[in-house]
Amino acid sequence: MTIAAPPTRRDIAYRGFHHPADSTAGTIDGLRVTDRGLALGDAGRRGRWTSPPVPVGFGVAEVVPSWTADTPDGCWIEVELRGWHGDAPSTGWYLLARWAADDRALRRTSVPGQRDGDARVDTDTLIVAGATVTGWQARVTLCRPPGSPTGPVLRSVGAVATGHTPADPTDDPGYGAGPAAARGRVLDVPRYSQRLHAGEHPQWGGGGESWCSPTCTSMVLAYWGAEPAPERYAWVEPPGPRPVVVHAARHCYDHGYAGAGNWPFNTAYAGLHGVEAFVTRLRSLAEAEAFLAAGIPLIVSAAFRAGEVPGLAYDTKGHLMVLVGFTADGDPVLNDPYAPDDDAVRRTVPRQPFEVAWQRGSGGVAYVLRPASVPLPPPPAQPNW
Repeated sequence: MTIAAPPTRRDIAYRGFHHPADSTAGTIDGLRVTDRGLALGDAGRRGRWTSPPVPVGFGVAEVVPSWTADTPDGCWIEVELRGWHGDAPSTGWYLLARWAADDRALRRTSVPGQRDGDARVDTDTLIVAGATVTGWQARVTLCRPPGSPTGPVLRSVGAVATGHTPADPTDDPGYGAGPAAARGRVLDVPRYSQRLHAGEHPQWGGGGESWCSPTCTSMVLAYWGAEPAPERYAWVEPPGPRPVVVHAARHCYDHGYAGAGNWPFNTAYAGLHGVEAFVTRLRSLAEAEAFLAAGIPLIVSAAFRAGEVPGLAYDTKGHLMVLVGFTADGDPVLNDPYAPDDDAVRRTVPRQPFEVAWQRGSGGVAYVLRPASVPLPPPPAQPNW
């Protein structure tokens, strides 16, 4: 007789540092604490904040950072990660991003080609290879050019670490058991179709056919009343069907990746518009229901073949959608930007196949965007938010 293995709960841990309240937890070099965050001194060209080591209590396979910052014209930040084990670092530093809000003076970019026997960088993710990693450490450098009257401000930084256990949502002890308050609740998130922008501005990732991530980010910002003001995207010519989405695609664009789907670049863009924003991973739709019950829509990343998720009749190796609610029976309600027009964006799909496509496709990646006045739901015992 074969005995099934007991259910395993996927190891995921998120830790964030919100400045200046948490700044004393790390090491400050050449920066000062202000009401807005960590800033360069009046004459400084570069300054650095290094987090303390963050142990997570399990073997780490991947780490994804995220941050919010203000970068005046010409200024930028550099975000690095390294693995940690016990009392010492177990990898070197890897540069995950050279980031600026605008792209006129600096090519906003991830940094391809970083690989050694310990780990490698895959766009927005540090992937552990041969090293033993049970924690992480972040380092953020703030930079400004000569003559710039103001410098960047780091407002928050965090990272989500994920263990080696493969995700299978049907093995999760919480599978299908989300908060009752989320069932039958659908948030009124505006519906934006990315395909209305097909062929527009191909210099930013090929145009609207590829803009699922910035389109979703734009939808959720609009839900919170935090979209950029029209004068911010007055440069879009011709204005097209929705210039605010073009604005988002440009300002989420990663020159190294050559696309607008870099996860932390999207949350960093959202953070410029008065919301708190970070990337995490969730173990199941049961955890996602806690956010919807709290009134917080989620942007989730899934991968599937046509027909694997009934109602989603196309192939994708990675696609972002907004989870806006659940039916009374617990089926997810989505704003799927890959629709021919805005009216067709709203879709309801079966719970189990969608959960599998989300967990196996991205490990449960979710962007969390919310005003500071809207509290997060209570985290689980192993906090992943």
